[in-house]
Amino acid sequence: MSLTSLALVCLLTACGGEQGTKDGAAPTVGPSAEPSTASVLNAATAEPTPTDVEPTPQKKSAPATAPAVTTTPPAPVVKAPLTCAHLAGAKLGSSKTPYNGYPDYLPLSEGQWSGEDGATVTLQKPCGIGDLDGDGADDAVGVVSINSGGSGTFYTVAVWRNNGGMPVFRALTDLGDRTPVVSVSVAGQRATVVWLTRSPSRGMAELDIKRTSVYKLSGSTLTEVSHTDAPYNP
Repeated sequence: MSLTSLALVCLLTACGGEQGTKDGAAPTVGPSAEPSTASVLNAATAEPTPTDVEPTPQKKSAPATAPAVTTTPPAPVVKAPLTCAHLAGAKLGSSKTPYNGYPDYLPLSEGQWSGEDGATVTLQKPCGIGDLDGDGADDAVGVVSINSGGSGTFYTVAVWRNNGGMPVFRALTDLGDRTPVVSVSVAGQRATVVWLTRSPSRGMAELDIKRTSVYKLSGSTLTEVSHTDAPYNP
């Protein structure tokens, strides 16, 4: 076949390009470089790994509340009262704190005591009741006088502590000769005694001073902490 004839055949057949393709034939499609839709969805909805999941917080249960315990406070201890009337049968003085030089206590009976030496001790009317030692029980402060048969009458302030409603001798302090006591009171762990005395220039029977003495109790000692004087005209 000549070259002219060959070129003509080429033009009429496959060598004719698009004119040589048959109608309805599907074009050949090569693999696409773009990612597929399924792969994109799979990447967007990937399941989290167990380490990516936050743990669900657990509810803390409330601590158990202990049942309320009802306690009844103990009843206050009621101290038996001590009265001035108890002093009429009290013991006066002791071997540790003797009264008027007597080596042992003197037992009062109905407010008096009489000795073989002719001395007479008499419980006076002024008396005070109150707590002197701070133990919560009211003590008693009384006054006694002693006369040994002469003109002199010596006055003494005495203290009895409360022991179950009974007087137990504790302390004393002497006031002197012919110095009667007007009143006794107890407050704030102090005893206040109002009594009569005299100026240094006056005779024993001349009472011209009303003295108010304040005493405190320390152990078995009754000590004056202060006093004030006022004129006294009988």
